[in-house]
Amino acid sequence: MAIPTRRFDTAEHLETREEIAAYLEAVFAENDPALISHALGVVARAKGMTEVAREAGLTRASLYKALSDDGNPAFSTVLSVIQALGLSLKVAR
Repeated sequence: MAIPTRRFDTAEHLETREEIAAYLEAVFAENDPALISHALGVVARAKGMTEVAREAGLTRASLYKALSDDGNPAFSTVLSVIQALGLSLKVAR
């Protein structure tokens, strides 16, 4: 007998700013642009894509497209989304 399962969705488990920041820190440590774009999409879904798009000065559709698996967001879009999430990028040595 098969055990019913459902697909794991990280967005369902990111509830606080601290959890979101820790998730993004781990993703950025991988230095993989596609993974970073994907993770920003996950976080935007967790926070509400419409709200994040509005705060970032983008349409919901353009944000979905930019952060999709086929998307290639401009760095300005990445920065706008990070700022809309109430976070910032820092350079460390």
